[in-house]
Amino acid sequence: MRRTVIRLPEPAGERNGSVGEPSGQPLRLLFVGDSSAAGVGVEEQRFALAPQVASKLAALRGSAVRWQLIAKTGATTASAMELLDRTPAQQSDVLVFSLGTNDVTRQRSPENFLRDYRRLVHRLQKETGAKSVVISGLPPLHILPAAPQPLRWYLGQYARRLDRDLRRWVASSPTFGFVCLQWAAAPEHMAIDRYHPGAGQYLSWAQRIAECVHTQTCEQV
Repeated sequence: MRRTVIRLPEPAGERNGSVGEPSGQPLRLLFVGDSSAAGVGVEEQRFALAPQVASKLAALRGSAVRWQLIAKTGATTASAMELLDRTPAQQSDVLVFSLGTNDVTRQRSPENFLRDYRRLVHRLQKETGAKSVVISGLPPLHILPAAPQPLRWYLGQYARRLDRDLRRWVASSPTFGFVCLQWAAAPEHMAIDRYHPGAGQYLSWAQRIAECVHTQTCEQV
């Protein structure tokens, strides 16, 4: 699969910005993650996850939203720590994470996956002052068109295991929110690499995260 999957670049565009009316204290968002957080699958950042979440939140709140994106193709919960060593994180109110697919494909144990996720979140809470955390679950790898059977089935089973563990951890904190990605099980809506989200899926994902942050009633378990 690694030899045959189409390699799409990360989209062009700024990795930080501000949207909405510049009055009052803006809501500050920090996005951390892998290629999907970076927006692989669309050509420009404005069609990717972070800017769309910021725009939707600015509309919901009627106020400014400032955002920063720290993401890299291939990132795992462990390597994201190294990414943060190279990219200073801004002071933030809300942390938004999207990690896990590469932990599945690299066969990292559920214990190590969750341990490193905890360390990553706690580190960023301390460094940025963020009080709220939104974590996206694992995508529906059991429908991944780029993976042949029975690999597709196996990746799906592994992803479900990590997703269950992630949900339990998120449910343990009142300041954490969980955004499920299992709704995205429509291969025809994916990007041309048959691996990453397509433009419409990024839009739906952004809407779910924005509502989660705004209402503070994110899906838990």
